[in-house]
Amino acid sequence: MSTITNQITIANHKIFKNGVLFFEADPALSFKDFLKASWKNLKVKYPKFYKMDEISKLGMLAAEVLLMDIPYTDIAQEDIGVVLSNAHSTIATDINHWNSVSNDSAFFPSPAVFVYTLPNIMIGEICIKHKLKGENAFFISQQYDEALIKRHINLLMAQNKIQAAIGGWVDRSEEDYLAEIFWIRK
Repeated sequence: MSTITNQITIANHKIFKNGVLFFEADPALSFKDFLKASWKNLKVKYPKFYKMDEISKLGMLAAEVLLMDIPYTDIAQEDIGVVLSNAHSTIATDINHWNSVSNDSAFFPSPAVFVYTLPNIMIGEICIKHKLKGENAFFISQQYDEALIKRHINLLMAQNKIQAAIGGWVDRSEEDYLAEIFWIRK
């Protein structure tokens, strides 16, 4: 049987850790500036964060807060998975990429933007930063289906493919964002 031990929610320029307010930023800040202020507040030295697209930054921020107090060094890196989902895939980044290629006179596609047009890149960034090498999956659905995420993680655990995982929802549309992730362990 698996147990959820930590949960993070990021919405409305607030970060909640296990239901308790962890960080709050001025609501007048842009989403981009909220992400930057939140990351700086954590005092994490990981310059690659600033090169990521917004949804990857949101996922990284949520994972960083989630894992900061979890002792998981007793689990092999290959035994920690990541299973996430969202509704909008990478639409905000896709629009940026489209804008860079849609005008013939200003055609300038950027590989640095294009690479983030895949939602599993967010999982990749989390795995690289935290050296997680277990199974991972990314699902696109109209709404957060926590039961689906937990079933998939529990299946991986039952097959002894992982012993623990980050699971949940990390979504970014042009208008809104929400991250709800959890740590689950066998």
